[in-house]
Amino acid sequence: MVFIIDPQNAGISGNMIIGALVDLGADGEKVKNLMEDVAYDFGEVEVSITKVNKSGIEANFCNVKTIHDEDENNHHIHFPDFIDKIDSLKELDIENLTDEILDMAKNVFKRIAISESRVHGKSLEEVHFHEVGAADAVADVLGAICAYFDLDMDKERVVGLPISVGGGTVKTAHGIIPVPAPASLDILKGLNEDEFNDFYKGEAQCRGGPVESELATPTGCALYMEFCDEFLEFAPMMSPERIAYGCGSKEFDFPNVIRVIKSKDTNEKHRVCVIETNIDHMSGEELGFLFDLLLDAGASDVSMVPIVMKKNRPGQLIKVISKPLLVDHLVNILFKQTGTLGIRVSENTHRGIAERHFVPLDININDRIYTINFKIGLIGDEIISHRPEYEDLKRISLEEDIPLTEIKEVANTMIRDFLENNRE
Repeated sequence: MVFIIDPQNAGISGNMIIGALVDLGADGEKVKNLMEDVAYDFGEVEVSITKVNKSGIEANFCNVKTIHDEDENNHHIHFPDFIDKIDSLKELDIENLTDEILDMAKNVFKRIAISESRVHGKSLEEVHFHEVGAADAVADVLGAICAYFDLDMDKERVVGLPISVGGGTVKTAHGIIPVPAPASLDILKGLNEDEFNDFYKGEAQCRGGPVESELATPTGCALYMEFCDEFLEFAPMMSPERIAYGCGSKEFDFPNVIRVIKSKDTNEKHRVCVIETNIDHMSGEELGFLFDLLLDAGASDVSMVPIVMKKNRPGQLIKVISKPLLVDHLVNILFKQTGTLGIRVSENTHRGIAERHFVPLDININDRIYTINFKIGLIGDEIISHRPEYEDLKRISLEEDIPLTEIKEVANTMIRDFLENNRE
């Protein structure tokens, strides 16, 4: 399954995303209640999700009305204090509010804070939120993330198409600024810190227009960057299963909507690139370092095969399997680390992939419970393989001082019994 977020027509905002995801099938009542509950400590809100028609397209409109909008404390708060308030939501026993929702919400707000700090030349601790500290922004972020998890989008591939950002100027807490807002534009640059790793997604794209108005908000851009696994200029090959629309409040002479498409998987994601080069001058230590470096940089797989080169010199054929978006980056690493003068790239090589699922099972070893994850390979409904994850076996073996082979034998018996008892 693949989800495609399409903000090409009229940009993106938090409430537009919520409208579209509820239209796609997320539980609207669950989302609405959570939004109102989480916003309480930031100033109360009333949320409604209704069907409206935007220039001929029926869409969901998520309206978030702040009840105590005049309270200035709801709008101005420093980032560390803001995150503390977000963390304190765990103590309120809010229905359907999970740790994974809160963790993603903190990532979204951190994206905004980092961009604000870069724009204003301040440290992260000095950044104080204006509009984003308001109750409606908190409701938007957590409501959108609740809908995201309700649709199991975290388990599928999410593709983002280019964003229409609008144009002109807009009045903010910092005065009149150009559109797109500096923070929105900076957010779309992405972040390469470990918790974000936007580099591996490609480059988020945006375009001006098609109207003199702000179409892409910082909140919408941050949610987009957090949700998407990949950014493309055009929609990928797809087999649409469901199409949903969320809309904004503004009225234009075109549909002010964002579209989200749920599509069945196609074979396009199984196309990879193969990068190769021959090396005869590097030591084993240097090759080992290169191996790890390529994997850390996003290579799907790396292999090194002993070969005989010109003048009967022993060497290594270095072969790297890469997603198309990462080819240039990985080629640059090879040039820099090896000093080779030539690298071969075979583009758009088709790779057949069996469907795979992960099944966690608990195992009792010496009265201690461990979890072993099993990778199940399938072709259609037929199971072709079931293997325990090596790192889980290794951890148990080291902690219990039991040979790895014995742990593996017990694990294989467990998974065979599990699969036998759960046959349909």
